[in-house]
Amino acid sequence: MSARDPWFAAGVRAGIRGEVRESEPLARYSTYRIGGPATVVLPSSAEDLATAVRMAHEAGVPWFALGLGSNILLPDEGLDALVVRVGKGLDRLEAEGDRWIVGAGLPAPLAARRTAAAGFAGLHIFVGVPGSVGGGVFMNAGCHGGDWSEVVESVTVVDETGGDSVLPRSEVPFTYRRSGLDGRVVVETAVRLRREEQHRLDEEITEMFEWRQGGTPFNQPCCGSVFKNPSGPSWKRDAGPRTAGQLIEAAGLKGFRVGAAE
Repeated sequence: MSARDPWFAAGVRAGIRGEVRESEPLARYSTYRIGGPATVVLPSSAEDLATAVRMAHEAGVPWFALGLGSNILLPDEGLDALVVRVGKGLDRLEAEGDRWIVGAGLPAPLAARRTAAAGFAGLHIFVGVPGSVGGGVFMNAGCHGGDWSEVVESVTVVDETGGDSVLPRSEVPFTYRRSGLDGRVVVETAVRLRREEQHRLDEEITEMFEWRQGGTPFNQPCCGSVFKNPSGPSWKRDAGPRTAGQLIEAAGLKGFRVGAAE
């Protein structure tokens, strides 16, 4: 069974308040700017997301959750799976003291800037990361010596049957660039941040953003940072090639091309 079948798309469209787009080019949803056609659902709420996933499960249709599409290589022939685009409608940001509720569809740089502007540190390190909060939690994205596992207090997820649950940090098996949440969609997360002096936050954000902008060609189709570091934090390490980028340069592969891919 395929999500490309018109009857399936029509059923999902009738069951949610959000939008369903058929034969939608996935290149529009990838920072690589590649990817063929698929049926894409744009849920307007967590309920929409759960309904779409449940309908796919009941129909035997595979589904695929997608955030801002960085670090994702999508096929030219497209996908038979239902693509659930997590974005607007799932992008809330609310503060409860030093505890913040962050929607999966919110871009991580926006979460970084808004929490920092309120005087809180913890998410500010993601100011230059081209991904969504949900994608960051799902893959335990990290940079500048930190990652999502260090601030997450709980994660709200939807499973393949459309059922939702709130998992405390102790039940999320975070490891390097993994959360162990396979088969589930991150809907939102609660994070615990810390107060910081505003001038220090502003200085760090400026420094980290300039560092990211200087090393990543965001004005071109690219993946952001797709390579895993061998081990440990990479921020400001000078002694020897210890990060993926340093190893690539040491091997003389910076700028290496295969066809039009560099």
